[in-house]
Amino acid sequence: MAERSFKKEVQQLRIGAGEEFRGEGILAVTKGLLQSGVGYVAGYQGSPISHLMDVLADAQEILDELGVHFEASASEATAAATLAASVMYPIRGAVTWKSTVGTNVASDALANLASGGVTGGALIIVGEDYGEGSSIMQERTHAFAMKSQIWLLDPRPNLESMVKAVEDGFQLSEASNTPVILQLRIRGCHVHGRFIAKDNQRPPFSLREALENPVRDVSRIVLPPASFLHEHEKIKSRWPAAVKFIKEKQLNELFDGDDKDIGLILQGGLYNGVIRALQLLGLADNFGNSRIPLYVMNVTYPIIDDEVQAFCQGKKAVLLIEEGQPNYIEQNLHTILRRAGIATILSGKDYLPMAGEYTTVAIRDGLQGFLTACKPELLPSITPANEPAAASMSVSQAVRPPITEKVITFQRKPGSSPVNDLAQAVPARPAGFCTGCPERPVFSALTLAQQKLGDHHIACDIGCHLFSILPPFNLGATTMGYGLGASSIAAFNVPSSKRPISIMGDGGFWHNGLASGVGNAVFNKYDGVIIIIDNYYSAATGGQDILSSRAGNTHRSTNNPIENAVRGVGVKWLRTLDRTYDVAKVQATIEEALTTSEKGPKVIIAQSECMLNKQRREKPLFNQAVKSGQRAIKERFGVDPDVCTGDHACIRLSGCPSLTVKDSGDPLKEDPVAHIDNSCVGCGNCGEVAHAAVLCPSFYRADIVHNPSRWDKFMARMRGRFIHYLQSRRNARLNEYSL
Repeated sequence: MAERSFKKEVQQLRIGAGEEFRGEGILAVTKGLLQSGVGYVAGYQGSPISHLMDVLADAQEILDELGVHFEASASEATAAATLAASVMYPIRGAVTWKSTVGTNVASDALANLASGGVTGGALIIVGEDYGEGSSIMQERTHAFAMKSQIWLLDPRPNLESMVKAVEDGFQLSEASNTPVILQLRIRGCHVHGRFIAKDNQRPPFSLREALENPVRDVSRIVLPPASFLHEHEKIKSRWPAAVKFIKEKQLNELFDGDDKDIGLILQGGLYNGVIRALQLLGLADNFGNSRIPLYVMNVTYPIIDDEVQAFCQGKKAVLLIEEGQPNYIEQNLHTILRRAGIATILSGKDYLPMAGEYTTVAIRDGLQGFLTACKPELLPSITPANEPAAASMSVSQAVRPPITEKVITFQRKPGSSPVNDLAQAVPARPAGFCTGCPERPVFSALTLAQQKLGDHHIACDIGCHLFSILPPFNLGATTMGYGLGASSIAAFNVPSSKRPISIMGDGGFWHNGLASGVGNAVFNKYDGVIIIIDNYYSAATGGQDILSSRAGNTHRSTNNPIENAVRGVGVKWLRTLDRTYDVAKVQATIEEALTTSEKGPKVIIAQSECMLNKQRREKPLFNQAVKSGQRAIKERFGVDPDVCTGDHACIRLSGCPSLTVKDSGDPLKEDPVAHIDNSCVGCGNCGEVAHAAVLCPSFYRADIVHNPSRWDKFMARMRGRFIHYLQSRRNARLNEYSL
C-alpha cells in the first residue's frame, strides 16, 4: 500500500504520438521511459522519487503489455546491480533512488558498471534531495558522477525538457558506452505541465532473447588486466564520444539577450528560479525572455569546453549559478577559461551563497550583487516598456513575445530579516510522529524504562523512529544510515553495567539491517539490545510494501515475518510484541532485555500497523458504511477536566499532536488541563501511557455510534437518565453543604 494511488493517472501512459500529455513530472518521466523502449526498470523508494516507484507499480499492466520488466529492489545497491543486464546486451535499463544516500549505497555497483561500460543504454534517475526541505545530509550527486566518470544530466524543470532528457540519456549512454545519471530535484519531480507525446516502444531486444542467446565478453568484466584498460578507455574513447554527442544534439541550451557584455551560466535544474529572479529584477518577462544571455547546462558533467569558451568569449564578466558545495563546476570553468587565455571574469560563490539551496531570493540577491559590480545600469527600479525581444539561439529555437510589461524591484530594508522576525513570533515546531503512530508508545515505554534503570546510550536509525531524538522524547545519540542502527553501536560491545540500545525499522531491517546489524551482532556476540519497529510497511518512504508487510500483493511476496529472519541468523533471546500500544508490556520487555543475565544480542520486535496506512484503508470503508446506513462505531478518547490535575505529564510522555491543553473552566484551577482535539484516531496511546506511568485516571474512551440501532438508542436513554440521576444527587449534596 503506497502513500497515494496513481491508478487513474497512469492511463495517460497509453496515449500515442501527437496527443497532449498533462500531469506531474514523475508521470512524465515514466512516459519518457516507455517512449524510449526501456526493457527493464528497478529502484528503491525515497523522496523525492518515491512516487516514481508508485507510478511504476500502478502501471504494471501497461508495462506487461509492452514487455517491460519492473522490480521494487531490496536496496539501491540491488537496483544498481540490476543494470548489469545492459553490460553485455543491447537492452535499455533504468533504475531510480533517492540521492545522495541511495547513490552511496549503490556506489560499489555503479563503479563496476562505469568501469566495464555498457552496451545498452543505462539510465540512473536520482532524486536530488538537496535544500531546506531535505531529510538527509546536504551533499551533491556531482561528486559521484566525477568519481566514476558517469555523465550527469540536470534538465530544465519542465515536462518537455525532462522527457527529452530521458530520451537523450539513453542515446548518450549508448553513444559513449557509459551509464548516465538523470538528476531530478524535488520541484522537477512534482512540477505540472504538458508535452506532446510519442508512441510507446516495445524493447527491440528483450530480456528473454538475452537469456536464450547468452553473450560473454571478458573485456567488460572488471578484473585485471581489463580493469587497467577501462580507465584509459574512459578518457580516450568514451569521453570524446560523449562530448561529440552532446555538441551535435545540442543538449545544452543557449538563450541570447540584448546585453553582450555579461552572461549567466547555470545548471538546467535552476532555470525556473533564475528566470523568476531575473523577472524580479526587471530583466526578464513572463515568457522567459532574458535581457542577459543564458548558457543552460542540461549536462553538468562532462562540461563542454568549446561551448563554455564560445559563450564567454568577448564578455566582460560571467556569473556561474551552481547550487551546493563544493563548487565543482566553478573550478572546472576557471581551468577551461584560463587555459584558453580568455580574460572574462568568472564569478560564482563570491556573489551567491557558498552552501544551501538556491531559492529565488538567494539567486536574486546574488544577481543583484553581480550586476551592481559589473553592469549597474541594468538595475533600474522600473524597466521601460517595449524593450527589444531576446532571440533564442538554442536547440528549441523558441519564438516568444517581446518584453512589454513594467517590473518594479523591491528592496529589503537594511537590517531587516523576515525569517528572524518570524522565528521570534512563532515557536519552533520540530517534526514528530503522526497522530496515533504505533512507534510513539515504544519511545514512551523506553523513556519510562530509563527513568527506572537510568540513561543508556541509544543509537538511532533512518526512518520515522528518528523523530524520537526530538521533544518530547529526546532519545538517541547518533544515526549513521538506513538499517545501520545496530551497526553504529558495535563499538560499545564492551563489559558495562548498562547495555547499549539500538533502534531499527522494518524498512531498514530488510534494506541493510539483517546482515550488517543483526547478523553482525550475532557474529560478534553483541550483548546489547536491538529494538526492531515493525509497522508493516516502508512507512517513511510512502508506505510501500516490503517482505514483512501483512497485505497480500499479487506481484510481490509479502507476509515473511521478521522473527523468522532474526532467528535464522542465530538470535536466541527474542521477544515479539504484537501491540505496541500496550506501553506497560513494552516497558517491561525493554527492562527485561536490559537486565537479563543471558548473553548475546537481545532483540525486541515491536509490531503494529502504521496508522496513516491503516486510516487510508479503513476511512473509505467506514465512510461508505455510514453512507449506506450501516451501524458503524468510531472510538474516540477524551480527558475529564474535573479529574485532570493539569501537571501535563501525559503530554510530556506522549507528545501526540491530538493531545493539547485548554482552559480548565474552574477558577480554582489556574493551570490549563489536558485536552484531546478532533484529530484523535482512537489509538488509546494516551490512556496507556497514563496507566503505565501511574498518572491521573482522567482519560476516558467514548464510542461514537453512527446509524444507531434501537438497542443503541434505548441504552443511550438509560445511560442518560442514570447520569442525570447522579448529577442531581451531586448537586443536591453541594447545595446542602453550601447551606
